[in-house]
Amino acid sequence: MSIAREFREFAMKGNVVDLAVGVIIGAAFGKIVASLVGDIVMPFLGTLMGGVDFNSLSIQFRDAKILYGKFIQTCVDFLIIAASIFFAVKVINHFKRKEEAKAGAPPRQEQLLEEIRDLLKK
Repeated sequence: MSIAREFREFAMKGNVVDLAVGVIIGAAFGKIVASLVGDIVMPFLGTLMGGVDFNSLSIQFRDAKILYGKFIQTCVDFLIIAASIFFAVKVINHFKRKEEAKAGAPPRQEQLLEEIRDLLKK
């Protein structure tokens, strides 16, 4: 099998394509959240805290400038992304549970086999 053919089969597998789409959407979502935090949330918090500009918060240590304001902003980015992913997974799991509940009870034959198994365990 040629390498090009092998690569094409690998790249066209569902999981690889799904992963690529997920990475692209995740990168775009990260940019949206970074803008939300940097352009809306942090200026609002800075105003509430007496006009603090988080981008300019820093400490000079010898020749190094430690930008702890940007670090705080990155932490807020992370918290928003983590909460968003948590709630997305929660919604997906909710719908999966609904589908499983719709499937209903197992067929009668499976119920009988389970009862026999339980009796044999005793």
